[in-house]
Amino acid sequence: MIESKGAQTPVEDPRNAHVLIWLNGRLVPRSEAVVSIFDAGFGLGDGVWEGIRLSRGKLVLVDEHLKRLYRGAQTIAIDIGMTVAQMRAALEETVSANGMEDGAHLRLMVTRGEKRTVHQDPRNALGRATVAITAEYKLPDPEIKASGMKIATSTFRCSSPDVFDLRLNSHSRLNLIQALLQAISSGAHEALMLDPSGFVSSCNSTNFFIVRDGRVETSTGRFCFKGITRAKIIEICAGLGLECRELDFTLAEVYGADEAFVTGTFGGVTPVRSVDGRRIGDGLPGPVTLSLASAYEQRFYGAST
Repeated sequence: MIESKGAQTPVEDPRNAHVLIWLNGRLVPRSEAVVSIFDAGFGLGDGVWEGIRLSRGKLVLVDEHLKRLYRGAQTIAIDIGMTVAQMRAALEETVSANGMEDGAHLRLMVTRGEKRTVHQDPRNALGRATVAITAEYKLPDPEIKASGMKIATSTFRCSSPDVFDLRLNSHSRLNLIQALLQAISSGAHEALMLDPSGFVSSCNSTNFFIVRDGRVETSTGRFCFKGITRAKIIEICAGLGLECRELDFTLAEVYGADEAFVTGTFGGVTPVRSVDGRRIGDGLPGPVTLSLASAYEQRFYGAST
């Protein structure tokens, strides 16, 4: 059976058909939020992005997200053309224009902008970055949160920093999409990806954790996303007195784990019930996973899971 949902699948909300999009300083209807076919993001995936949740009138962890965005843009020599304060004001303007207070998810996208011709050379850029902000009503699917995800290991590997550094939150995602396509074809929600040495790295859109003997483990981080939620879960483990290790571990160790879960901005902490058809633990969200999920939601969203 092919799963119709994934880790990033939201609950459908009809209000999203009428949202306003912030595009290069203007708020426009969704149908008018378009960029040139000569835009570097459209033609080449040349840009960086962030996903930010809105909860109870607050943009959650917005400072961390903007810091990562601006560092990423600097890394690939994109001048955003806006200060951090101006960007934050644009996020707030978008939320306000849509009358949003809670249960929304924003995607902030920056590309190198329009180019003279569709070619990878950044010297063809006309000099002004494209900045777009979408704000939609999005909540994680409660069914997946309650029952856990099925994950399948992909033959596509996470890349090393000298090939493509996943810690750069780039628009370029084809390798990860290929991994997800494999997972979908095998009936899974998400793909588990290994690093170049064969150790577990991350999933195609989330960071991956296991629990063994009461200890939380995740990858070294050398080949995976620099996940903000991942970092917060490691902090929460320390606060709860849970041992959390960043280390190399194998698929064999995953299969023998007591619990597994993934983390990401949109879904927070999501349990994993099986990997490659092998049930993890008793196949239900485990006590450590549930405890971390509750602590994370309470700390950043003011509510328990």
